[in-house]
Amino acid sequence: MTLKPLKSPSPGSGDGQDAYFARRALRRGSAGWLLLTGLGVAYVVSGDFSGWNFGLAEGGFGGLAIAMLLMGVMYACMVFSLAELSSILPTAGGGYGFARRALGPWGGFLTGTAILIEYVLAPAAISIFIGDYVESLGLFGLTSGWPVYLACFVVFIGIHLWGVGEALRFSFVVTGIAVTALLVFAIGAFTEFDASGLNDIPVDPEAFGANSWLPMGLLGIWAAFPFGMWFFLGVEGVPLAAEETRDPARTLPRAIVWSMGVLVVLALLTFLASTGARGSAAIQDAGNPLVAALQPDGEPTTLSRIVNYAGLAGLIASFFSLIYAGSRQLFALSRAGYLPRFLSLTSRRKAPYLGLLVPGAVGFGLAASTGDGARMLNVAVFGATISYALMSLSHIVLRRREPGLPRPYRTPGGTATSSVALVLACAALVATFLVDVTAAVIALLVYGAALAYFGVYSKDRLVARAPEEEFAALAAAEAELR
Repeated sequence: MTLKPLKSPSPGSGDGQDAYFARRALRRGSAGWLLLTGLGVAYVVSGDFSGWNFGLAEGGFGGLAIAMLLMGVMYACMVFSLAELSSILPTAGGGYGFARRALGPWGGFLTGTAILIEYVLAPAAISIFIGDYVESLGLFGLTSGWPVYLACFVVFIGIHLWGVGEALRFSFVVTGIAVTALLVFAIGAFTEFDASGLNDIPVDPEAFGANSWLPMGLLGIWAAFPFGMWFFLGVEGVPLAAEETRDPARTLPRAIVWSMGVLVVLALLTFLASTGARGSAAIQDAGNPLVAALQPDGEPTTLSRIVNYAGLAGLIASFFSLIYAGSRQLFALSRAGYLPRFLSLTSRRKAPYLGLLVPGAVGFGLAASTGDGARMLNVAVFGATISYALMSLSHIVLRRREPGLPRPYRTPGGTATSSVALVLACAALVATFLVDVTAAVIALLVYGAALAYFGVYSKDRLVARAPEEEFAALAAAEAELR
């Protein structure tokens, strides 16, 4: 396939490609490693406050514990692989750019679309959870519904339109509040820790390998994979800030690894403190498991109120950050011609305003029309697992095909590390069908429609000078010379 250069926007306009990219420029050097580390934690922190506990109903304490461990290994291996890839190609395309170099245009589009599904659906789901928290706290007498969802999208997209530096600093502050609350919760909950409550979910006598620690048997471990992911889901979005980062080849690997380290600590504290304080059975269906763990009699306490408000802060942090990630992935795909090019236009403050507004409108529409946050998160997980498999595969391919490529950061363990991530990502993808077949089918249909658009229309209209495409073209030229 030949990349077609852009035509000039209008006769006599000079260099059409220069004008094209001038209208699609992000603000450079807006973030250092600390802000990016905060961004990585912000993507994920809402998962500590809610959602993961539904995995107890799928696999029990032991099943979810093993699933969390395996998914933690998957994310750690993938994060180390992404750290290397982001040092090679620090552009806003993130996973799409990595896969584009390693797997070609189809591989790039498959990866970028999967990431986009994750980052459009997840904020829609979280806006519903924010509405639930607002209603449960009795804030301003509001109930969970479209006015709250609309306020979320309008206010927080507005901050993003203001500028990336301001947006990342806001995210950092809110994330700090949420993380502090998780630590306070863990201290309070561990004072009530009782190991006898960990395995109090009734055993299914017909499940193969079932016991008190694995009440749904060995299959329950697999079914709990998507919920084990919720402790880490979204951290892979850090490389999407590459073009707005100072010294990205050094900053991105450092931020990615530090983010994952913080998330592992928070996951262990949250999981053990919650189940130990109240018992697995009591929180397996709770919409706010941390609050439920602090209210054994159902009566609010001072600490449970603090954690409840902090849970809202955690949801806001993840909602806000995932909007950022989705807009940058859409921006990169559009700038390169995979999606309609007008979606990559940036404002005077160098914000991709259509990349923010269009997904925001879609997300609000889904939230307001369905109100089903759990299903939308399951669709997001489906897209995420596909992107994880393809990004891990990209690391393996580039290591073997281009061993001499300059790598400011090298993945510990090399391709063995990314191979572990690839196998576990494929297992997690299959597990999504065990949890919610309908959600998986919806994701497949959306995926199929996007691929049809690419195959019929955009694959012959790619922009050769887009950073990710130019990087891949250079690789092809070097291969021809060899």
